Amino acid sequence: MIKYALFARLEAKPGKEAEVQQFLEAGLAMARDEKTTPIWFALRLSPTTFGVFDAFEDEAGRQAHLDGQIAKALMAKAPDLFAKPPSIEPIEVLGLKNAAAAS
Repeated sequence: MIKYALFARLEAKPGKEAEVQQFLEAGLAMARDEKTTPIWFALRLSPTTFGVFDAFEDEAGRQAHLDGQIAKALMAKAPDLFAKPPSIEPIEVLGLKNAAAAS
């Protein structure tokens, strides 16, 4: 059962919004390769604010994601793309409905 999650809030530097969007779109391929990350969303919350929501079956999966390629790429790009360091919050999933899988 999916119970563990992360939410990352990302604030793009002025003029870097398109690059942040491209970076997040490229992150989908990396997320597909993570066996312990069954749910991953890249989000645009406002013209300059982006987010990533991902969810996991257990704490080990969440920790593997935090130690994985997406997190490493995010932190490597952070100084160039983001106005401030990414805010990454561990959260608990209280309920889940997934009627259709997105491609």
